[in-house]
Amino acid sequence: MSVPQAIRDALRAVAGRVTGSARRNIQAWVAKTYCHGSPRHAETVFGWNRQAVARGIRESETGVVSGPEKETRGRPTVELTHPELVTHADRLLGKNSQADPKFQTETLFTRMTGESLRAALAESLSTPVSRLPVPRTLRRLMNRRGFSLKKVRKTIPQKKIPQTDAIFENVQAAHRRAEHDRSILRVSIDCKARVKIGPFSRGGSTRDPHAQRAVDHDMAVTPTVTPCGILEVASGQLSIGMIVGTTTSDSIVDTLELWWQERRANYPHIQTLMIDLDNGPDTHSHRTQFIKRITEFSDKTGLKIELVYYPPYHSKYNPVERCWSALERHWNGTQLTTIETSLKWAMTMVWQQIHPIVWKVDNQYQRGVKLTKSQTKSWSERLQRIMGLERWSIKIEPLAGTTT
Repeated sequence: MSVPQAIRDALRAVAGRVTGSARRNIQAWVAKTYCHGSPRHAETVFGWNRQAVARGIRESETGVVSGPEKETRGRPTVELTHPELVTHADRLLGKNSQADPKFQTETLFTRMTGESLRAALAESLSTPVSRLPVPRTLRRLMNRRGFSLKKVRKTIPQKKIPQTDAIFENVQAAHRRAEHDRSILRVSIDCKARVKIGPFSRGGSTRDPHAQRAVDHDMAVTPTVTPCGILEVASGQLSIGMIVGTTTSDSIVDTLELWWQERRANYPHIQTLMIDLDNGPDTHSHRTQFIKRITEFSDKTGLKIELVYYPPYHSKYNPVERCWSALERHWNGTQLTTIETSLKWAMTMVWQQIHPIVWKVDNQYQRGVKLTKSQTKSWSERLQRIMGLERWSIKIEPLAGTTT
């Protein structure tokens, strides 16, 4: 059938105003009306893609709109050709990555290159390097998995103590034990910076038709909350104790006790709780009140406790640190005018596709609690420390007869 040029132009213009299944529906009608239902003829007359026309005819006849077709051109990604490498690569990259120091993005930064990842995979899998993907392919894999080299220089700490390498070796050895022993539950604990409660701007944005207004200065004395996070490393479940007011060793251990009351039913087989920590002022290994409370927690629950500390100036490697960027990005566009508002926003954030468990910790705590040697003698002898790394690794056995 001969189609006048004016009609061709009009039909092409109509089809060009829509996309997707609507355009294919028009193309199918035109092909059936003017081209005897032939996609090839429609391509010749109207210049449309014959596969798209055929797909539109199929959809019009069956009434089923098919989804977008997968791209089949080019080489398949390494995730498809070597799926077993993804898990090993994530594990190796996770051990050598840090969070965004400013908590502005959820991207992880790593010092590993394609070449070093290839060598690490070869050692981990006991496979010749020549049988693994080339470094360029592994660099692309790292980008797709959320690991970036853009800020590699910021991964080098400004300070380093003589024991740093030995401390990291102890941390990695402890994590390997946790990976292969089902009776060990590894968690990561850290407190975020205090958050002021009030009508203040937090530097975020929101899709509100009317811009929110905040006070131009926030120097007044206001309530504060301190998010204390407990991340179950294997499952990705995050729990947050919103500490009102002062953060102390007691408030952190109280948060830990609340977490265990909530989650203990999920871990009936756990005998040892491995806790990743930095050497913050309220949790370091020589804070007598913190160690006393942790020892009491061990006796109360019957759990063996292993405190694994990261070296000084390396707290960014503590896994729970990575959760704070997600929290910041989630609530920065609003005003945390009340403590209850901060709790609600914390509950609705998402980490690894899971909403966190959130509590309010609102007791009166005294700062600077210290114990004398005579007060610590009853439990200090039970602490097991590694020679040379006494400040960075502590194991605590519960008293006999205690149970979880």
